[in-house]
Order: sequence, then C-alpha cells, then structure tokens
Amino acid sequence: MKNLTDQSEIYLNFLRISGDLRKSAAFPPLDLPEERLLDSLAMFWSSGKKITVLKAMQMSSDASSTTVHRRLKTLRLKGMLELQMDEDDNRVKYINSTQLSRDYLSHLGKSVVAAASAGKSDHPQ
Repeated sequence: MKNLTDQSEIYLNFLRISGDLRKSAAFPPLDLPEERLLDSLAMFWSSGKKITVLKAMQMSSDASSTTVHRRLKTLRLKGMLELQMDEDDNRVKYINSTQLSRDYLSHLGKSVVAAASAGKSDHPQ
C-alpha cells in the first residue's frame, strides 16, 4: 500500500496536469464555482438522471439559488451545457451536457489516470 507521501505526489501531479488542461485554449476558462457546479451536474449526467434548472438551483448548500442560476447562464454561454424544454410543461427546463463539457470531463479523467500512472512509474511497488 502506498504511503501518504506517494498519494500526495499523485494528487499534486493531478493538480499540475489538470491545471494545464484548464489553461488550454481548447476549453473556456471556468472559475471555481462554475467548476464545482459542472462537477455536480456531471454526477447527474453520469447516472443517466435528468436535472432541472430548479433542482440545480436548490442543490448547493454554499451558494444562493440566484448565484447558481447565474453560473448556469455563464456555463451555457461558454458552451458547457444546454437547456432543453420539457415536452409537457414549458416552464420546466432540463440541463444537458454538451460535447464540449463531455470532452472537458473526459480530459479531466485522463488527468487522473496520467497522475496515477506517473506516481506508479516514480514509485515501483
């Protein structure tokens, strides 16, 4: 089993690699609240569940619903999500991922794998 120092190095590698990704011109710059909101939305998307704008506005314990709504708007303008009207009730809007957000999350996942792989090659078991 790896010790804490090895795990810390893996995490630091991840921060370095993901930081480079976040600075790349391939994706729009996201501030921390946008990243956290995108992470939360990704959890819904990955489970196949639909999430409404209203539910998203209510799910954050550290941001007001107005702030979340503003972040949803900026993420939409940056191409990281899209809204879809409910077929039966035009007042209900679902938040969907876009190809850009799926690519971004995929690259973050690759950053985790790369960081762990770098840790293994640096510290053979």
